[in-house]
Amino acid sequence: MRANKLFAGGAIATALFISGNAAATNGYFTHGIGTHNKAQAGAGTASPEQSIDAANNIASGVLVGDRLDVGIALFSPRRSYNTSDSQLNGQFGSFTVNADNVESGSEYFPIPYIGKSWTLENDRALSLIFYGRGGMNSDYKDGSATFDPDGPGPAPVMTLPGTFGTGNTGVNLNQAFLELGYSFKTGDFAFGIGPVIAMQAFEIEGVSAFGGFTKTFAASGGTQPPTGLSNNGTDYSLGYGLKVGAIWDATDTLDFAVSYQSRMEMQEFDDYSDLFARGGSFDIPAVGRVGMSWQATERLRLHLDIEHAQYGEIESIATPLQRIFDCPTAGQGGTNVEACFGGNQGAGFGWSDVTTYKIGGSYVRGDAPFTYRFGYNYSEQPIDESAVVLNILAPGTVEQHFTFGVSRKTQSGNEFSVAFMYAPENTISGPNAFDPTQTIDLTMDQFEIEFSWSW
Repeated sequence: MRANKLFAGGAIATALFISGNAAATNGYFTHGIGTHNKAQAGAGTASPEQSIDAANNIASGVLVGDRLDVGIALFSPRRSYNTSDSQLNGQFGSFTVNADNVESGSEYFPIPYIGKSWTLENDRALSLIFYGRGGMNSDYKDGSATFDPDGPGPAPVMTLPGTFGTGNTGVNLNQAFLELGYSFKTGDFAFGIGPVIAMQAFEIEGVSAFGGFTKTFAASGGTQPPTGLSNNGTDYSLGYGLKVGAIWDATDTLDFAVSYQSRMEMQEFDDYSDLFARGGSFDIPAVGRVGMSWQATERLRLHLDIEHAQYGEIESIATPLQRIFDCPTAGQGGTNVEACFGGNQGAGFGWSDVTTYKIGGSYVRGDAPFTYRFGYNYSEQPIDESAVVLNILAPGTVEQHFTFGVSRKTQSGNEFSVAFMYAPENTISGPNAFDPTQTIDLTMDQFEIEFSWSW
């Protein structure tokens, strides 16, 4: 298994490095894939225009013709956390996070994509696409924590640098996807199916203070420190899934779409087996979409899409943080070692499923070679208030996205496109699970600009 992971890591290193380390948007998925789709806030899957649209609905390939689309986005998430004063300040087994608006560094990330579609005989087509998407990222160099570093040992309560008292703190999850799609048309329907290969790279630092809450430590009776928790460099994970989709040309002005991507079964992150549930498991959740497009006028087309991501099915993401208090070494009388970090029911980030509503449209400007696109996207943030302390690492708080874009066709039929996205600042607050006298605020806003060229 380890040899396979090393091979995968080498094979996909370039793809992961250029795919960037993005931060949360709709959960930790991007608000859209492809420049036209992003400009419409992720809507428009029933009316595909680019080869990369096969990432949103794999039936698209047979409808867009022979195309090559290449794009790159510059994504800028701005994240910070703030805490209230504590009445415990590390006493009586509490863990107090000290912060006065600590901001994360690393605010600009490139995220590329490339898509190619080939038209075949008898209303069939092939699509080959690569893209980077989503992930969790943070990089905190300030802040401190007050706690007793050796529990019942001789050391006193201390205030130590770093978000969790062990130096620079942050998480970096890169994801890249390679998809091969087969699509065909029969009557007014287009159908598609194809495999998806997923690649992940993960690194975390600054969380070794939680070593006493791991399954490794608890199962050894407190004699064996964990080795797969923090500051182990980048680990790689390779996995796979399946996509299916359909698009129905219902009338001259109305189209419908439905698509589904299965849960991506990923290799475990062995170097972080003491962090994630089930010994380092970090699968990618299943996603379902439905969409509708309406040709309102000769120049104006409007879209409505609904997307549902099943984060609640992924143990390492969804399991409540409160599960940690069932761990024998948490000091709350628990007896279940599988509830510790890394256990089969190990504590997680406490995320729920995310349903996203996407409204968008496009307007063709007269005889000029310009098309304007616009959109609005809303989804509730997935974090349970009781888990805010752990979600300092992955503050997926934004809920609204406003988008705009424009395309210009050349005389040869090629096309240049640009898309803009702004996600306004949103804050969630909740008690520090390890110091209930303290409140933690997580804040994020985002900006993105993407360029693409189509042949």
